[in-house]
Amino acid sequence: MPGAATIIEAMNNRIVDFSWKLDYGALHQLACGNPSQIGAAHLWGSPPPGDGFWKMVEKYGFEVQTYDRNTAGREKKVDVAIAHRITKDAYKGTIDPKNDEITLVAGDKDYVPVVEDLVKEGFKVDIVFWEHAASELKDAASSFFNLNPHLSTLTKVWG
Repeated sequence: MPGAATIIEAMNNRIVDFSWKLDYGALHQLACGNPSQIGAAHLWGSPPPGDGFWKMVEKYGFEVQTYDRNTAGREKKVDVAIAHRITKDAYKGTIDPKNDEITLVAGDKDYVPVVEDLVKEGFKVDIVFWEHAASELKDAASSFFNLNPHLSTLTKVWG
């Protein structure tokens, strides 16, 4: 990307290419494999008003849960909602540790306690994210899948 040698540099310098979009259908396929074997696909976030993105993602088979942003425009409740849903499903028996896997597409180290606990309890927790995911999260997971080599598969250019 012009003005940044790496994704981390682009993020730190707030360099954005608005013509680039993540192909959520491709991400879903890459992270989860055969759709007939997927028990559930969820996406949480805080969309801006009037954003049609979330309706589009539902077409790919995701169950969507959105939360309003706070007065400063920052996303709130999302990480806790994800961690809550995963642990609730795991401990209610919705996820079977012998036959199921939990795939979390995230790189935030806030998930480390949840992932460590689930792995300790015998659940397989796969982390799917870009190379710059928190090393503590990568270490806590059963496995880490690096999205960097798959950028061309995950890319949609619009505009």
